[in-house]
Amino acid sequence: MKVAVVGATGMVGEVMLKVLAERDFPITELLLVASERSVGKKLTYKGEEHTVIGLSDAVAAKPDVAIFSAGGDTSTEWAPKFAAVGTTVVDNSSAWRMDPTKKLIVPEINAHELTAEDKIIANPNCSTIQMVMALAPLHDKYKMKRVVVSTYQSVSGTGVKAVQQLENEIAGVEGEMAYPYPIGRNALPHCDVFLENGYTKEEMKLAKEPQKIFNDQSFSVSATAVRIPTSGGHSESVNVEFLNDFDLNEVRRLLNDTPGVTVQDNPETNTYPMPIYAHDKDEVFVGRIRRDETQKNTLNMWIVADNLRKGAATNAVQIAEYLVENKLV
Repeated sequence: MKVAVVGATGMVGEVMLKVLAERDFPITELLLVASERSVGKKLTYKGEEHTVIGLSDAVAAKPDVAIFSAGGDTSTEWAPKFAAVGTTVVDNSSAWRMDPTKKLIVPEINAHELTAEDKIIANPNCSTIQMVMALAPLHDKYKMKRVVVSTYQSVSGTGVKAVQQLENEIAGVEGEMAYPYPIGRNALPHCDVFLENGYTKEEMKLAKEPQKIFNDQSFSVSATAVRIPTSGGHSESVNVEFLNDFDLNEVRRLLNDTPGVTVQDNPETNTYPMPIYAHDKDEVFVGRIRRDETQKNTLNMWIVADNLRKGAATNAVQIAEYLVENKLV
Protein backbone atom coordinates (compact mmCIF):
# COMPACT_ATOMS: atom_id res chain seq x y z
CA MET A 1 0.00 0.00 0.00
CA LYS A 2 1.72 3.14 -1.26
CA VAL A 3 0.35 6.15 0.63
CA ALA A 4 0.93 9.86 0.03
CA VAL A 5 0.22 12.51 2.66
CA VAL A 6 -0.15 15.81 0.84
CA GLY A 7 0.39 18.79 3.13
CA ALA A 8 2.53 16.68 5.45
CA THR A 9 4.29 19.70 7.00
CA GLY A 10 1.06 21.48 8.04
CA MET A 11 -0.83 21.26 11.33
CA VAL A 12 -3.36 18.68 10.09
CA GLY A 13 -0.68 16.84 8.09
CA GLU A 14 1.37 16.33 11.23
CA VAL A 15 -1.67 14.93 13.03
CA MET A 16 -2.44 12.68 10.04
CA LEU A 17 1.01 11.10 10.35
CA LYS A 18 0.45 10.62 14.08
CA VAL A 19 -2.96 9.01 13.50
CA LEU A 20 -1.65 6.75 10.71
CA ALA A 21 1.07 5.50 13.06
CA GLU A 22 -1.27 5.06 16.05
CA ARG A 23 -3.78 3.08 14.01
CA ASP A 24 -0.99 1.08 12.32
CA PHE A 25 -2.32 1.83 8.84
CA PRO A 26 -0.89 -0.73 6.36
CA ILE A 27 1.77 1.31 4.55
CA THR A 28 4.49 -0.32 2.48
CA GLU A 29 5.75 2.97 1.05
CA LEU A 30 5.08 6.44 2.49
CA LEU A 31 5.34 9.60 0.41
CA LEU A 32 5.41 12.86 2.34
CA VAL A 33 4.35 15.66 0.04
CA ALA A 34 4.30 19.44 0.42
CA SER A 35 4.74 22.70 -1.48
CA GLU A 36 8.00 23.52 -3.22
CA ARG A 37 9.28 25.57 -0.29
CA SER A 38 9.14 22.47 1.95
CA VAL A 39 10.67 20.01 -0.53
CA GLY A 40 13.81 18.43 0.92
CA LYS A 41 12.71 18.80 4.55
CA LYS A 42 13.09 15.73 6.74
CA LEU A 43 10.15 14.29 8.71
CA THR A 44 10.08 11.21 10.92
CA TYR A 45 7.41 8.52 10.74
CA LYS A 46 7.60 5.49 13.05
CA GLY A 47 11.23 6.29 13.80
CA GLU A 48 12.22 6.41 10.13
CA GLU A 49 13.29 9.61 8.41
CA HIS A 50 11.55 10.62 5.18
CA THR A 51 12.38 13.41 2.75
CA VAL A 52 9.52 15.67 1.66
CA ILE A 53 8.85 15.57 -2.08
CA GLY A 54 6.88 17.80 -4.45
CA LEU A 55 3.48 17.19 -5.98
CA SER A 56 4.72 16.30 -9.46
CA ASP A 57 7.02 13.60 -8.08
CA ALA A 58 4.19 12.27 -5.93
CA VAL A 59 1.84 11.95 -8.92
CA ALA A 60 4.58 10.20 -10.88
CA ALA A 61 4.93 7.65 -8.05
CA LYS A 62 1.24 6.64 -8.51
CA PRO A 63 0.31 6.05 -4.86
CA ASP A 64 -2.68 3.85 -4.05
CA VAL A 65 -4.09 6.46 -1.66
CA ALA A 66 -3.35 10.17 -1.25
CA ILE A 67 -4.65 11.96 1.84
CA PHE A 68 -4.77 15.70 1.19
CA SER A 69 -4.67 18.54 3.68
CA ALA A 70 -3.04 21.28 1.66
CA GLY A 71 -5.82 23.80 1.06
CA GLY A 72 -8.58 24.13 -1.51
CA ASP A 73 -6.50 25.55 -4.36
CA THR A 74 -3.99 22.70 -4.16
CA SER A 75 -6.79 20.13 -4.00
CA THR A 76 -8.63 21.66 -6.96
CA GLU A 77 -5.50 21.56 -9.12
CA TRP A 78 -3.84 18.36 -8.00
CA ALA A 79 -6.52 15.89 -6.82
CA PRO A 80 -7.67 15.25 -10.43
CA LYS A 81 -4.04 14.63 -11.46
CA PHE A 82 -3.65 11.97 -8.79
CA ALA A 83 -7.04 10.47 -9.69
CA ALA A 84 -5.99 10.32 -13.36
CA VAL A 85 -3.11 7.95 -12.51
CA GLY A 86 -5.40 5.68 -10.46
CA THR A 87 -4.84 7.13 -6.99
CA THR A 88 -7.81 7.42 -4.62
CA VAL A 89 -7.75 10.86 -3.02
CA VAL A 90 -9.23 11.61 0.41
CA ASP A 91 -9.40 15.39 0.52
CA ASN A 92 -9.66 17.44 3.71
CA SER A 93 -10.28 20.81 2.04
CA SER A 94 -13.61 22.35 1.08
CA ALA A 95 -12.81 22.04 -2.64
CA TRP A 96 -14.95 18.98 -3.42
CA ARG A 97 -17.43 18.78 -0.55
CA MET A 98 -20.45 20.16 -2.33
CA ASP A 99 -19.54 18.81 -5.78
CA PRO A 100 -22.54 16.62 -6.67
CA THR A 101 -20.22 14.10 -8.35
CA LYS A 102 -18.14 13.58 -5.17
CA LYS A 103 -19.12 11.85 -1.92
CA LEU A 104 -18.88 13.57 1.47
CA ILE A 105 -18.05 10.91 4.02
CA VAL A 106 -18.18 10.39 7.76
CA PRO A 107 -17.34 6.65 7.93
CA GLU A 108 -19.65 5.81 10.83
CA ILE A 109 -22.57 7.30 8.89
CA ASN A 110 -22.18 6.80 5.15
CA ALA A 111 -18.97 4.96 4.23
CA HIS A 112 -21.16 2.23 2.74
CA GLU A 113 -21.82 4.60 -0.19
CA LEU A 114 -18.19 4.35 -1.37
CA THR A 115 -17.19 2.33 -4.41
CA ALA A 116 -13.94 1.63 -6.26
CA GLU A 117 -15.00 4.25 -8.82
CA ASP A 118 -14.79 7.05 -6.21
CA LYS A 119 -11.37 8.52 -6.90
CA ILE A 120 -11.86 11.83 -5.10
CA ILE A 121 -13.60 11.60 -1.71
CA ALA A 122 -14.36 14.66 0.39
CA ASN A 123 -13.74 14.91 4.13
CA PRO A 124 -16.37 17.17 5.75
CA ASN A 125 -15.74 20.37 7.68
CA CYS A 126 -14.46 19.81 11.23
CA SER A 127 -17.50 21.37 12.90
CA THR A 128 -19.84 19.41 10.65
CA ILE A 129 -18.24 16.06 11.51
CA GLN A 130 -18.71 16.32 15.26
CA MET A 131 -22.25 17.63 14.90
CA VAL A 132 -23.46 14.89 12.53
CA MET A 133 -21.82 12.19 14.65
CA ALA A 134 -24.15 13.17 17.49
CA LEU A 135 -27.16 13.87 15.29
CA ALA A 136 -27.06 10.67 13.22
CA PRO A 137 -28.60 8.22 15.73
CA LEU A 138 -31.17 10.82 16.80
CA HIS A 139 -32.17 11.61 13.22
CA ASP A 140 -32.62 7.91 12.53
CA LYS A 141 -34.95 7.57 15.52
CA TYR A 142 -36.84 10.87 15.73
CA LYS A 143 -36.34 12.62 12.33
CA MET A 144 -34.85 16.08 12.49
CA LYS A 145 -36.82 19.09 11.34
CA ARG A 146 -34.54 22.00 12.19
CA VAL A 147 -31.12 22.44 13.79
CA VAL A 148 -29.76 25.68 15.28
CA VAL A 149 -26.04 25.50 16.05
CA SER A 150 -23.66 28.01 17.60
CA THR A 151 -20.00 27.04 17.51
CA TYR A 152 -17.13 27.92 19.83
CA GLN A 153 -14.12 27.11 17.65
CA SER A 154 -10.46 26.99 18.62
CA VAL A 155 -7.73 28.96 16.88
CA SER A 156 -6.14 25.72 15.63
CA GLY A 157 -9.00 25.55 13.14
CA THR A 158 -7.49 28.60 11.43
CA GLY A 159 -3.94 27.26 11.43
CA VAL A 160 -0.49 27.73 12.90
CA LYS A 161 -0.50 31.50 12.34
CA ALA A 162 -3.60 31.85 14.54
CA VAL A 163 -2.17 29.62 17.25
CA GLN A 164 0.93 31.83 17.25
CA GLN A 165 -1.22 34.97 17.51
CA LEU A 166 -2.94 33.61 20.61
CA GLU A 167 0.36 32.54 22.18
CA ASN A 168 1.87 35.96 21.44
CA GLU A 169 -1.07 37.73 23.06
CA ILE A 170 -0.86 35.54 26.17
CA ALA A 171 2.87 36.29 26.41
CA GLY A 172 2.39 40.01 25.73
CA VAL A 173 4.43 39.85 22.54
CA GLU A 174 3.58 41.77 19.39
CA GLY A 175 3.49 39.63 16.27
CA GLU A 176 1.75 38.74 13.04
CA MET A 177 -2.07 38.76 13.20
CA ALA A 178 -4.15 35.94 11.73
CA TYR A 179 -7.37 37.73 12.67
CA PRO A 180 -8.51 41.35 12.19
CA TYR A 181 -8.73 41.72 16.00
CA PRO A 182 -7.06 40.27 19.10
CA ILE A 183 -8.33 36.77 19.93
CA GLY A 184 -7.09 36.59 23.54
CA ARG A 185 -9.82 37.61 26.02
CA ASN A 186 -12.13 37.94 23.04
CA ALA A 187 -14.64 36.10 20.85
CA LEU A 188 -14.87 36.70 17.11
CA PRO A 189 -18.21 35.92 15.41
CA HIS A 190 -16.23 35.52 12.21
CA CYS A 191 -15.03 32.10 10.99
CA ASP A 192 -13.90 32.17 7.35
CA VAL A 193 -15.06 34.92 4.96
CA PHE A 194 -18.42 36.67 4.89
CA LEU A 195 -20.79 35.91 2.01
CA GLU A 196 -23.46 38.06 0.36
CA ASN A 197 -26.19 36.59 2.57
CA GLY A 198 -24.44 37.81 5.73
CA TYR A 199 -23.32 34.34 6.80
CA THR A 200 -19.71 33.16 6.71
CA LYS A 201 -18.46 30.27 4.59
CA GLU A 202 -18.03 28.22 7.78
CA GLU A 203 -21.67 28.79 8.71
CA MET A 204 -22.88 27.75 5.26
CA LYS A 205 -20.75 24.58 5.42
CA LEU A 206 -22.60 23.70 8.62
CA ALA A 207 -25.90 24.44 6.89
CA LYS A 208 -25.33 22.43 3.72
CA GLU A 209 -22.93 19.57 4.49
CA PRO A 210 -25.20 17.63 6.91
CA GLN A 211 -27.94 17.42 4.25
CA LYS A 212 -25.47 15.86 1.83
CA ILE A 213 -24.00 13.45 4.39
CA PHE A 214 -27.46 12.22 5.39
CA ASN A 215 -28.70 12.42 1.77
CA ASP A 216 -31.72 14.21 3.16
CA GLN A 217 -33.08 17.68 2.34
CA SER A 218 -36.04 17.41 4.73
CA PHE A 219 -34.32 19.26 7.61
CA SER A 220 -32.58 22.63 7.78
CA VAL A 221 -29.57 23.94 9.71
CA SER A 222 -28.98 27.52 10.84
CA ALA A 223 -25.47 28.28 12.13
CA THR A 224 -23.46 30.97 13.89
CA ALA A 225 -19.73 30.24 14.03
CA VAL A 226 -17.55 31.93 16.64
CA ARG A 227 -13.79 31.82 17.19
CA ILE A 228 -12.70 31.71 20.85
CA PRO A 229 -9.25 31.81 22.53
CA THR A 230 -8.76 28.07 23.02
CA SER A 231 -5.77 26.45 21.35
CA GLY A 232 -7.52 23.22 20.32
CA GLY A 233 -10.94 21.58 20.26
CA HIS A 234 -14.24 22.86 18.91
CA SER A 235 -17.45 23.13 20.95
CA GLU A 236 -21.03 23.47 19.74
CA SER A 237 -24.34 24.39 21.31
CA VAL A 238 -26.93 22.48 19.31
CA ASN A 239 -30.70 22.91 19.43
CA VAL A 240 -32.53 20.32 17.35
CA GLU A 241 -36.25 20.11 16.67
CA PHE A 242 -37.59 16.65 15.77
CA LEU A 243 -40.77 15.59 14.05
CA ASN A 244 -41.30 12.99 16.79
CA ASP A 245 -41.05 13.26 20.56
CA PHE A 246 -38.20 11.66 22.48
CA ASP A 247 -37.32 10.33 25.91
CA LEU A 248 -34.15 11.83 27.43
CA ASN A 249 -32.94 8.51 28.81
CA GLU A 250 -33.37 6.94 25.39
CA VAL A 251 -31.48 9.87 23.80
CA ARG A 252 -28.56 9.25 26.16
CA ARG A 253 -28.66 5.52 25.43
CA LEU A 254 -28.75 6.04 21.66
CA LEU A 255 -25.76 8.38 21.87
CA ASN A 256 -23.85 6.06 24.20
CA ASP A 257 -24.42 3.14 21.85
CA THR A 258 -23.04 5.08 18.86
CA PRO A 259 -19.45 4.14 17.96
CA GLY A 260 -17.22 7.18 18.26
CA VAL A 261 -19.58 9.08 20.60
CA THR A 262 -19.11 9.39 24.37
CA VAL A 263 -21.76 10.87 26.66
CA GLN A 264 -20.49 13.09 29.50
CA ASP A 265 -23.67 14.32 31.12
CA ASN A 266 -24.04 14.58 34.89
CA PRO A 267 -24.78 18.08 36.25
CA GLU A 268 -24.57 16.81 39.84
CA THR A 269 -20.84 16.11 39.41
CA ASN A 270 -20.18 18.97 36.96
CA THR A 271 -19.58 16.40 34.24
CA TYR A 272 -19.82 17.85 30.75
CA PRO A 273 -17.63 17.95 27.63
CA MET A 274 -14.81 20.48 27.42
CA PRO A 275 -12.04 21.03 24.85
CA ILE A 276 -9.36 20.44 27.48
CA TYR A 277 -10.60 16.85 27.93
CA ALA A 278 -11.21 16.20 24.23
CA HIS A 279 -7.59 17.08 23.38
CA ASP A 280 -5.80 14.33 21.42
CA LYS A 281 -8.85 12.04 21.52
CA ASP A 282 -10.90 10.70 18.61
CA GLU A 283 -14.29 10.55 20.31
CA VAL A 284 -17.07 13.09 19.94
CA PHE A 285 -18.22 14.07 23.43
CA VAL A 286 -21.86 15.01 24.12
CA GLY A 287 -23.37 16.50 27.28
CA ARG A 288 -25.77 19.12 28.69
CA ILE A 289 -28.53 16.96 27.20
CA ARG A 290 -31.87 18.52 28.07
CA ARG A 291 -35.29 19.23 26.69
CA ASP A 292 -35.99 22.67 25.23
CA GLU A 293 -38.88 23.74 27.44
CA THR A 294 -40.02 26.47 25.03
CA GLN A 295 -40.89 24.22 22.12
CA LYS A 296 -42.16 20.66 21.71
CA ASN A 297 -39.99 17.81 20.42
CA THR A 298 -36.85 19.94 20.78
CA LEU A 299 -33.52 18.99 22.38
CA ASN A 300 -30.49 20.97 23.55
CA MET A 301 -27.02 19.45 23.74
CA TRP A 302 -23.35 20.44 23.89
CA ILE A 303 -20.89 18.73 21.53
CA VAL A 304 -17.09 18.84 21.77
CA ALA A 305 -14.32 17.20 19.73
CA ASP A 306 -10.66 17.60 18.85
CA ASN A 307 -10.95 19.43 15.53
CA LEU A 308 -7.55 18.27 14.28
CA ARG A 309 -8.32 14.61 14.96
CA LYS A 310 -11.93 13.44 14.39
CA GLY A 311 -12.62 16.83 12.83
CA ALA A 312 -9.93 16.31 10.21
CA ALA A 313 -7.08 13.77 10.34
CA THR A 314 -8.77 10.81 12.02
CA ASN A 315 -11.87 10.99 9.85
CA ALA A 316 -9.69 11.05 6.71
CA VAL A 317 -7.65 8.07 7.90
CA GLN A 318 -10.85 6.19 8.78
CA ILE A 319 -12.05 6.73 5.20
CA ALA A 320 -8.76 5.31 3.92
CA GLU A 321 -9.10 2.35 6.29
CA TYR A 322 -12.57 1.62 4.95
CA LEU A 323 -11.25 1.70 1.38
CA VAL A 324 -8.48 -0.78 2.24
CA GLU A 325 -10.65 -3.11 4.34
CA ASN A 326 -13.26 -3.32 1.59
CA LYS A 327 -10.70 -3.69 -1.22
CA LEU A 328 -11.80 -0.47 -2.92
CA VAL A 329 -8.19 0.57 -3.59
